[in-house]
Amino acid sequence: MDDAVQYRLEAGVATVVLNQPESMNTMNPALLEAVTAALERASEDDEVRVLVLTGTGRAFCAGGNLNNFAAGQGTDLPVATRISQLRIAMRTSQLLHEMPKPTIASINGACAGAGFAWACAADLRYCAESARFNTAFLTAGLSGDFGGSWTLPRIVGPAKARELYLLPDKFDGRTAERIGLVSQCVPDAELPRLVAGIAERLCAAAPLAIRAIKRNFNESAANDFATQLDREADRHARLQYTDDAKEAAAAFLAKRRPVFNGR
Repeated sequence: MDDAVQYRLEAGVATVVLNQPESMNTMNPALLEAVTAALERASEDDEVRVLVLTGTGRAFCAGGNLNNFAAGQGTDLPVATRISQLRIAMRTSQLLHEMPKPTIASINGACAGAGFAWACAADLRYCAESARFNTAFLTAGLSGDFGGSWTLPRIVGPAKARELYLLPDKFDGRTAERIGLVSQCVPDAELPRLVAGIAERLCAAAPLAIRAIKRNFNESAANDFATQLDREADRHARLQYTDDAKEAAAAFLAKRRPVFNGR
């Protein structure tokens, strides 16, 4: 893996660490390429049960590099080329949202702009008390990318999401917890342990059921109620025939912890 990003796999948990602390993990071609490769690797690896995305230093990800924008990087290209490049980079958000494993954003520090959108694309979010959030797009004279206009309203509600985009003020981790952006805000030293515990709990759960739950929620955004009932019935019934469901029932009766194998 490129030095811009660290990747480690341990006990079913793939951890992707943004590793450019000197630039507050702002996005650049090397980092985006490495993150894409890491997310693809985790998505396709059957040994991975859970993915955690985090950063080093004072930032989770401070978004796009404004120094590059100010220097005009990218704007010397035809607009169609820039659109294509950006859409390729934005696949990272799609991978976080759609991969068949639960994804966790462990927000260790500054989380702004496209980095904010990355956090929103994850299934779960936890942050340190030192974390600071800002949608930041309007401040840069931009409308926003990496899927935040789709994910954020589904997390905090449409009115609050519009407020955060139209009035892009910084806010702290406790505020993020209060508005429901993150599930929990903890002292900085406790964040790795908290996220490790959540990841361990997810690793021990039935992977086929987790995959189905994630698909149910992802598809529900586009389905009417009757269609969603059809999808739920299909997946729920099929899972009843799996070894994992039989193991869950046997473990319940025996009053022991189940051991799932994804079959």
